[in-house]
Amino acid sequence: MTAFAKYLRWDTVVGVLLVAVFLAGTGTTEGFADTANLSAALNDTAEIALIALPMTLLVVAGQVDLSVASMLGLSSALAGALWEAGWAFEMIVPLCLLVGALGGLLNGWLVTRVGLPSLAVTIGTLTLYRGLASVVLGDKAVADFPETYSQWATYTETVPGTFIPYPVALFGVLAVITAVVLHCTAFGRSLYAIGAQEDAAWFAGIRVKRIKLVLFVLAGFVASFAGIVYTLRYGSARADNGIGLELVVIASVLLGGIDFDGGRGTLGGAIAGVLLIGLMGNLLTLNDVSNEIQVIVTGLLLVASVLTPRIVATVSERRQRRAATASA
Repeated sequence: MTAFAKYLRWDTVVGVLLVAVFLAGTGTTEGFADTANLSAALNDTAEIALIALPMTLLVVAGQVDLSVASMLGLSSALAGALWEAGWAFEMIVPLCLLVGALGGLLNGWLVTRVGLPSLAVTIGTLTLYRGLASVVLGDKAVADFPETYSQWATYTETVPGTFIPYPVALFGVLAVITAVVLHCTAFGRSLYAIGAQEDAAWFAGIRVKRIKLVLFVLAGFVASFAGIVYTLRYGSARADNGIGLELVVIASVLLGGIDFDGGRGTLGGAIAGVLLIGLMGNLLTLNDVSNEIQVIVTGLLLVASVLTPRIVATVSERRQRRAATASA
C-alpha cells in the first residue's frame, strides 16, 4: 500500500492529467499537435514558467510574492520609457533587472526585518509597482524594439532542429539548475525546513531571514527579466502588461502540488502545473472558448489544487488512525 501510495502523489496525478490533456487535444482538435501550435503554446507560457521557478522556492519556504506581475509591468514600462528616450537596449536590460532585484529586496526587507507577512507586503507592493509603471510610461505604448531581440522572443524563432522557442529553452536550463538547487543541495533542504517549521529551522542554525531575503530578491529579478521577454514577445511596452499574471503563476505552482503552507512539493510538479494550464488554455482557445470561461477553468483548477491534496491527506490520516486502533 505504501509503495502504491508513492505513485499517487499529487504531482504525479498532475503529470498524468497533462498527458491526458495532450492526448485529448491531439485526438479532438485539428492542429493542436502541430509543431507550430505547440511552439506557440509553449512560448505563451514562457513568462509564467520563468516566474514559477522562484515562486516555487518561495512557497516551499512558506512565503509568497503577489507583486511579480506588477514588477513585470514595471520592467516593461521602464524598458519602453528608456527606449523612447534613446537608450541602447543593451543598457536597458541590466537597469531593468537591477530595478527588479531592488523591488524584491524591498519585499524581503519588509518581511524579514520589519516582520510583516509576505502576503500583506506583496499585496501592497503589487499596487505600488503597478502605480510606478503608470508613472514611468503613462498610458502610452512603445514599440519598434530591435528586431534581433524581438525575433528571439517569438515562437517563430526556435532552437535549431527543434520546435522549442528560445525563451522556453532558457526556461528549461534554469529549471534544471533550480531543480538541482532545490532537491540536491543543503540550501534546498533548508527551504523545506523553513517551510515545515521556521522556528525549528532557526534553532537548527539555518539563516532563515537571509535565505528568505535572497528568495524575494531572486523573485523580483526573474519577474523583471520576464517583463523584458513579455515586452519583446508582444512587441509593445505598456504599464498594464501582465495584469493578473500573478494569479496564473500561483495557480500553476499550487496545482503542481506545492503546499501553500510550505515544506512540501517538487519542482517537477510545479512545472507540470504550468504546462497543464498552458496546454489547456491553448486547447480551449483553439476550440473558440471565451477568455471568461478560461478564467473560470483556471479558478476551478486552483481551488481543486488546494482542496484535493488536503482531502486526500485527511482521509489518509483517518485510515491510519483506524488501522492503529484496530491493531491495538
